[in-house]
Amino acid sequence: MAEGHSKLDGPDLVQGIAFADLPDGGKLVGHCGNEQVLLMRRGAEVFAIGATCTHYGGPLVDGLVVEDTVRCPWHHACFDLRTGEALRAPAFNPLACWSVEQRDDQIFVGEKRKRTAPKQRNGSPGQVPEKIVIVGGGGAGFAAAEKLRREHYQGSIVMLSNDEAPPVDRPNLSKDYLAGKAPEDWVPLRGESFYSKNDIDLRLNANVASIDARSGEVVLADGARTPYDRLLLATGAEPVRLTIPGADQPHVQTLRSFADCKAIIERAATARRAVVLGASFIGLEVAAALRSRNIEVHVVAPERRPMERVLGSQMGDFIRALHEENGVIFHLEDTASSIDGRKVTLSSGDTLTADFVVAGIGVRPRTGLAETAGLAVDDGVVVNAFLETSAPGIFAAGDIARWPDPHSGENIRVEHWVVAERQGQTAALNMLGYREKFAAVPFFWSQHYDVPINYVGHAGQWDEIAVDGDIIAKDCLLRFKREGRTLAVASIFRDIESLEAEVEMESQMT
Repeated sequence: MAEGHSKLDGPDLVQGIAFADLPDGGKLVGHCGNEQVLLMRRGAEVFAIGATCTHYGGPLVDGLVVEDTVRCPWHHACFDLRTGEALRAPAFNPLACWSVEQRDDQIFVGEKRKRTAPKQRNGSPGQVPEKIVIVGGGGAGFAAAEKLRREHYQGSIVMLSNDEAPPVDRPNLSKDYLAGKAPEDWVPLRGESFYSKNDIDLRLNANVASIDARSGEVVLADGARTPYDRLLLATGAEPVRLTIPGADQPHVQTLRSFADCKAIIERAATARRAVVLGASFIGLEVAAALRSRNIEVHVVAPERRPMERVLGSQMGDFIRALHEENGVIFHLEDTASSIDGRKVTLSSGDTLTADFVVAGIGVRPRTGLAETAGLAVDDGVVVNAFLETSAPGIFAAGDIARWPDPHSGENIRVEHWVVAERQGQTAALNMLGYREKFAAVPFFWSQHYDVPINYVGHAGQWDEIAVDGDIIAKDCLLRFKREGRTLAVASIFRDIESLEAEVEMESQMT
């Protein structure tokens, strides 16, 4: 996340600037009073909006204007230039907007406009359900509930989460918050008052036992029944658990929930050495966060180089070198065979000592509810282009959903935070009866020390990686291709090109 500006940049826009200083398509940061404002011109029109993304504070002046929207360079949130509305996750809060006046070849920014509710969507949604139930308290579930209320839905929303905490910004749990660089109040997606204020019945520690599709009810573990007209399954994924001897000891952790993260931080407060099992994005982000706390970190993983399966060999070598420069010690092509107190024995016979262990060996979709309800399941809950399952009125979104991806032409399931939130938003519209296909290009970001990696698209397999720039110099864009067609793009400090790749992929939907 980013701190607010300590000083104001650019001209005083209340005093005005010359129209000629803002060419068509141009962007300029100035200020009105004590707030930073971004001016943007499209033809004869000039827009004045908040200068930083409401998600993590990304500088929108470095973003991409697409028709009447601007996209954030950091994590690809999208805002309406006319209203400031956050159109795409991961941002939910709107941008402020100011009135703009043009006179005597000058541009003057006037008063901040009053924030208005998003306008009613065009088209008839058909019969609006009275009761919507959301099972899951992660990104997809939250985004769906938020979107329903933003779309002026007046009916009942019950959100059943088996977590003890309200929905949180999960990427932060392996990044800034775990590293000790973000305060705790950054972690919840919304304060608890948001749910009562918006009449969202959020029930925590709620364990759903089954779905009675015939009667239209969700059955909880305590026998209570909650009726629904539309149901969203957003149960997410759960960490793959270690099954080796000693894996059940209290100092062996996984990272998925807010409580998991707090437990790791508590261990880290007095620890000198940690072992991370797994060189996935989560495992390596945990390693980086623990290094920020001056803990000696050993990473044990079966692959020859980290992240090769997703990012290829060159990027894998770069990521390994980056972590080694920051003090991480790798034990690759190896796995843990047992944990006995502070001693971790590896399959190679080597032993490591650790004050605590974090297992990041993957996740699996939580499809049990869908299976017992008789829904079509195939490495995830099978949904159509509208995110509806094989049972009418039941939708699925997030890590569990396997959907027909219009870019690759394949049915895919991805475990990305932004995808989950955007699917939640689309599912909300379709539960209201709008027929909106989920067509967003998958996106995720990963942070390793001061190096962000952005990834757009989905390339399960490729036969070529075209590298533009210099990976070692942290200035590159990699295109993952199959039969000459770009399926995905990974980049480091090539933000505008990452956004352009996203727009290009959107234009090529099958």
